[in-house]
Amino acid sequence: MVNKILRLNSRDRNILMKAPIMASLGPQALNRMMDLASAVSFEGRDILFREGEAADVFYCVLSGYVRLYRLNKDGREADIRICGPGENFAECLLYLGPNYRYNAQAAEAVTLARFDLAKVRAAAEQDNDIARSIMQSLANHLLTVMDCVANDRLQTAPQRVAHYLLNNCPKESTSASIRLPFQKSLLAGKLGLAPEALSRAFSALRGAGVTVRGRLIQINDVNALRQI
Repeated sequence: MVNKILRLNSRDRNILMKAPIMASLGPQALNRMMDLASAVSFEGRDILFREGEAADVFYCVLSGYVRLYRLNKDGREADIRICGPGENFAECLLYLGPNYRYNAQAAEAVTLARFDLAKVRAAAEQDNDIARSIMQSLANHLLTVMDCVANDRLQTAPQRVAHYLLNNCPKESTSASIRLPFQKSLLAGKLGLAPEALSRAFSALRGAGVTVRGRLIQINDVNALRQI
């Protein structure tokens, strides 16, 4: 359920302008897209849309995190992606409609920029700059999915976790302290792991100097983690 419809404030506009679907736009096209955006908020665990529902909007996250997932006939869930600030989702339906292909749920209280699919589709048909930006965003999503598939097949669970931690360590650091921006259950979904598999992966990384206390993760030896 949508809890509140908001105006984009200056912070929201700055985040939105850096989103993949907006970042490469020229001034005229950027202003046109900004005019098409409205802001909405959801509470944690609210469902934004369900797989199979008629698709009329796509979103960009301004604050919080959104979980994209699918359900099988037995009710089992499979996470597809965790979207954070500056990331857009469901824009593929600009060309693939008419129904959503997965479920979207607010992982916590979120604020989103909402775009009407029909209006953006019309703008893209009239403005090559907008059309090109949409294609770039979709291409980036494709490359990300290909990387995820490769990592799932080439990396063990501890290696996936290590890769995530290393990507979030300060550059040139020999040790680091990282606070997860979301619950470990979301990290498990993001890495394509069951929660119990994530726990086992963290246990396996203790030998590399990784300790976990809630959301706080201490890495005592970054170089050792690189060797996993």
